Amino acid sequence: MSMADRDGVIWLDGEMVPWRDAKVHVLTHTLHYGLGVFEGVRAYETADGPAIFRLEEHTARLLNSAKILGMKIPFDAETINAACLAAVKENKLESAYLRPMAFYGSEGMGLRADNLQVHLMVAAWTWGAYLGGDYAKGIRIRTSSYTRHHVNSAMCRAKANGHYFNSMLALSEALRDGYDEALLLDVDGYVAEGSGENIFYVQDGALYTPDLRSALDGITRKTIMQFCDDLGIEVFEKRVTRDDLYIADEVFFTGTAAEVTPIGEIDGRAIGDGMRGPVTEVLQSLYFRTVKGQEDKYAHWLSAV
Repeated sequence: MSMADRDGVIWLDGEMVPWRDAKVHVLTHTLHYGLGVFEGVRAYETADGPAIFRLEEHTARLLNSAKILGMKIPFDAETINAACLAAVKENKLESAYLRPMAFYGSEGMGLRADNLQVHLMVAAWTWGAYLGGDYAKGIRIRTSSYTRHHVNSAMCRAKANGHYFNSMLALSEALRDGYDEALLLDVDGYVAEGSGENIFYVQDGALYTPDLRSALDGITRKTIMQFCDDLGIEVFEKRVTRDDLYIADEVFFTGTAAEVTPIGEIDGRAIGDGMRGPVTEVLQSLYFRTVKGQEDKYAHWLSAV
């Protein structure tokens, strides 16, 4: 089914509009130049109804991304949070993927346009597992020929629309060659992240992850690091090399879409037995219990719809 041809409603600039009527002009500025910011957010089914996971943190990152890029979003965090909750409720979804996005409209054209308005939309729909759905079997990834942007040219802390053409090129290359996902290096040759995920590896019971020089400050990444702190698992942020991953005991991706996905092969080299390792299993299980409302300790991360 086309994403444009669906029943339901989408929140656009302060009001709910019918899904098929949520349209913009072909001369929308962000469509041409890529300057916009967005979030990927999930709502999960719980025993008390649907709840959005870490909504406030996602909204805060959206506003920070806009600030980094000099965009003035005409809605505050409270309004955006309410829009996300309403998008799930009014579409009658038990679980959902949400896409808030701020973009420049069609008020002007060209790089020098100075009359542009910032528009905001929030859509929600049912979207299952992003990387296959087998949370025990490791996926196959390959190092991409494409690299992550330089930190001073692309503002890596912003979750910006235009950044993701790089991700699409890397992922398309990996899929074409028979892999499930891509691994991107930074401009200095160190591991950055996947096309849309942060990466962790386990060595001798400790967890390691690339620092944030060229990787997004992922909210699921932060969640895993908080779990580790609570469980007494050491976590180190460092510059990671490919051979660190090749000899790791376990490797996994994290992300709102990918959730916690084990990696079983990198560049033709098997990681363990190709299945989810014990540390990954502990963290993955805790993650899913948390987002489904089964862990009282982390209940404050859930916003009931």
